[in-house]
Amino acid sequence: MDIANLKFDERGLIPCIVQDADTKDVLMMAWMNAESVELTLGQRTTWFWSRSRRELWHKGETSGNTQQLVELRYDCDADCLLALVNPEGPACHTGERTCFFRAFE
Repeated sequence: MDIANLKFDERGLIPCIVQDADTKDVLMMAWMNAESVELTLGQRTTWFWSRSRRELWHKGETSGNTQQLVELRYDCDADCLLALVNPEGPACHTGERTCFFRAFE
């Protein structure tokens, strides 16, 4: 599979689910563009596209909570990614291990 064959949306983005490679816990969801996919694959650490800041961001650049890439997968439609990672610290900006720490009652 070539990155050019991924189905990016009209903004040039594709959703990426990040999952702990060992525990299988879903850690977070973030957006990627072609450049962040290339950086993630090349550096073996996660890179994303910030829609609010309109810039690339390296996960853990300021917090130290990096995610070492084990494998990057794509779904059957090539319109969603799954990053299996070994996390170095919490994934959520709140300090929680996963961004999915809340549930509806």
